[in-house]
Amino acid sequence: MTNPFESEGAKAPPKPYTASEGRREIRSFVLRQGRFTPAQQRAFDDAWPRFGLDYSGTPRDLDAAFGRSAPKVLEIGFGNGEALRFAARQDPARDYIGLEVHAPGVGRLLNALAEDGSDHVRLYHHDAVEVLRHEIADAALDEIRIYFPDPWHKKRHNKRRLVQPELAALLVRKLRPGGRLHLATDWEPYAQHMWDVLDATPGLANRAGPRGQVPRPEWRPQTHFERRGLKLGHGVWDLLYDRSDDAAAGTGHKPAGEGYTPVA
Repeated sequence: MTNPFESEGAKAPPKPYTASEGRREIRSFVLRQGRFTPAQQRAFDDAWPRFGLDYSGTPRDLDAAFGRSAPKVLEIGFGNGEALRFAARQDPARDYIGLEVHAPGVGRLLNALAEDGSDHVRLYHHDAVEVLRHEIADAALDEIRIYFPDPWHKKRHNKRRLVQPELAALLVRKLRPGGRLHLATDWEPYAQHMWDVLDATPGLANRAGPRGQVPRPEWRPQTHFERRGLKLGHGVWDLLYDRSDDAAAGTGHKPAGEGYTPVA
């Protein structure tokens, strides 16, 4: 079995983040790569040139990357790619960008995209915060999705949670006016944390009102994470925010004329 970080010709970078010498960053993930199969390695070798975006740390022309001009949807931490694959199949009119640091999940989705012929999808195997800061232009995204991020249950680890005020402000910058932020979690304390952060973020309006949630939208499939949570007796919280101007932020009112149907 080959290793995506050491095998000759491997397309995965040595580490899916930029290491700063003499500085220890607090990150929202720990690399637990798990089993990397030969099929997943072949996906990196064969499908990465078609679907992969190598992190360069410089602004990227997304229209050039996709070969067309279309609305862009970005999913942070796509895991095994189940939701992203579903969305790409249902919505070929928009371009999809997936970010994931765990190589086995990236390899699995690469194989699925090749099978589906989903040429309107591009993947990064890199830290989402770095990609957003350095490669995605402001107001470039139509929608951002964050499904079932690691809740970091222990109090001493809460600082590792992905959803933090600094990230929320960054997401607002990257969304176009009228764009959408959709999150889902099966851990109630994390839902409470998300409300604390996002309801207070200038430029975001909770579509369901302050500390409100919406039913699972039809564009998000019921993932294995969700099914696992339901079996454990957990609830599932879908939070939907609209990118508003600062004056409207925090009002909890959805923009006039907008409902809960996905953008076609």
